[in-house]
Amino acid sequence: MRVPAIFPNSVVGEAPGRMNQLGSTAPGPIRIGAVNYLNSKPLIEGLAEDLRRVAPAADLVLDYPSRLADDLETGLLDVALVPSIECLRDPDYEVVTDACVATHGPVLSVKLYSRVAISNISTLALDEGSRTSATLARVLLAERFGLHPELEPLPLGETVDASTADAVVLIGDRAMHPLKETFVETWDLGDVWSQWTGLPFVFALWATRRGTVLGAVEDALAAARDRGLEHLNQIAERESLELGIPADSASAYLHDNLHFHLGPAERHGMALFQRLAIAQGLAPENVDLVFRDSNPVEQSLLHRN
Repeated sequence: MRVPAIFPNSVVGEAPGRMNQLGSTAPGPIRIGAVNYLNSKPLIEGLAEDLRRVAPAADLVLDYPSRLADDLETGLLDVALVPSIECLRDPDYEVVTDACVATHGPVLSVKLYSRVAISNISTLALDEGSRTSATLARVLLAERFGLHPELEPLPLGETVDASTADAVVLIGDRAMHPLKETFVETWDLGDVWSQWTGLPFVFALWATRRGTVLGAVEDALAAARDRGLEHLNQIAERESLELGIPADSASAYLHDNLHFHLGPAERHGMALFQRLAIAQGLAPENVDLVFRDSNPVEQSLLHRN
């Protein structure tokens, strides 16, 4: 398993910019957080080099999705690639750029493994690295089977063997490897969602607090995604060695299972996910899904029948 990493560009000891009472950032280098999974590598291709040119004091930190969410919430990060559910729970967040990690079908790296028939799940272990996938699993179980299983954490670094729960949600690179245990049923959560709704699912996107001035960093994030899309095969070749999977499998995953543009269909998918999460008590009401480049998603979309 990969360990979190940090690529410091700024002088040691400098703190990132902090939000002041007016909502703008106080002086200081911008601190950026991204996910250290294969599915996010196209979004940060060449980003560290770009930052040295356009924002030489910036820091780029790689960590687990849940930790990035915590650090953005507490102000340790100014912008981060966070689980999409965070933007549906915090009214102060807004989405920046149209770069995201999404799927239009099977995603391969977000799975629910069940030791019993799905309809009989009573206990569920959730990968502690996850926020969005954990919520998605709970929404699907509740909406499709009326299930509200007892929850337990699956600690970071642990395998499914560490839990005796009826089912386990596993995300990221480790979900792509075959498991030794045989399961009664396995859900690819991206596939289940897409088959059920006909919409894409967005797992992660770039978010910041409203009023945070990112300057050239915002353009650098979009440029990194565009560069990554041009170099998917090279990324797959490079990353597959560390992951221990064939390069052609990594390439197929990036090309065929993932989507990196946040377009109208993805926004509609997020709106539906928000409505369902609210219905299950997993997201608060009256939180606008805000995109920096446009107006909030209309509430009529979120609440229509």
